[in-house]
Amino acid sequence: MSIPHDEAFKKLLETFFQEFIELFFPELDAMLDYSETRFLMQELLVDIVGEEARELDLLLETRYKGLDGYILIHLEPQSYRDTAFRERMFIYFSRLFKRYRKDHKLIIPIAIFTSDEVREEPDTLEMSIPEHSILRFQFLKVELRKQNWRRFIDSDNAVAAALLAKMGYTTREAREVRREFLRMFIKLRTRLDQGRLALIMSVADLYFKPDRIQDEEILRELIDHYPEEGEVIMELMPAWKRWGYEEGKAEGIEEGKAEGKAEGKAEGQAELIRKLLLHGFSPEEVSQAVELPLDKIKRLM
Repeated sequence: MSIPHDEAFKKLLETFFQEFIELFFPELDAMLDYSETRFLMQELLVDIVGEEARELDLLLETRYKGLDGYILIHLEPQSYRDTAFRERMFIYFSRLFKRYRKDHKLIIPIAIFTSDEVREEPDTLEMSIPEHSILRFQFLKVELRKQNWRRFIDSDNAVAAALLAKMGYTTREAREVRREFLRMFIKLRTRLDQGRLALIMSVADLYFKPDRIQDEEILRELIDHYPEEGEVIMELMPAWKRWGYEEGKAEGIEEGKAEGKAEGKAEGQAELIRKLLLHGFSPEEVSQAVELPLDKIKRLM
């Protein structure tokens, strides 16, 4: 799906916030009560940033068991190198502290580094004079390229699947990563609706660089292992649909009842479009993703 990286990543964090914390911060996960979680409105986040050119990405309120009270968690994805990033995180923190210190007992800032480069991202801002520390501010961080992808392939965590291709692996492992992602995706189908599945696929497609021949081979392998899932995989794989995979399918995969499948496919596509619209994607984004005219998308709204 042709969605800008920042928007897609933000939707992933909004939709799967609990899964994100479970995956990368298990100790924090044990302390949170997710039943009372809400995201703060974007207008408020702009007001917190003030005259800065950018917006605060994501801010949510949830309950912290250890304090028996509400806390704030600030999530800030960062896709490029910025030597002033630590300072910016501290400025955000200080403004949040000034505004919410009477109502929230704790503010937790988390940075998610999504750069393709493997490097040590500074997470601490310090000021001191000899024998005296004036300030030491340290935020939590996740550096995706430093994560070993093999640690996550047996997980049923949606965030692990969506970000698998953003983790650390070699060129020789790329095909295996692609296959494992799709296998994880099949497992997730048993408990997620089509809208959430489409979101996972859209984020993953930002990071994979699929090769047509290789992907068709992987698809056939998966259909051999999971024949009942083959049609669904193709429905949610925009790249393969654009390549006209139906032609390759005719060579090696039985078509079955063509008319019934066509009707089911149309109904499934309409349902997927509705779910994407409900999930926050604009009609223009959905039109580009499923390759249907904009007026047809709007008729389904």
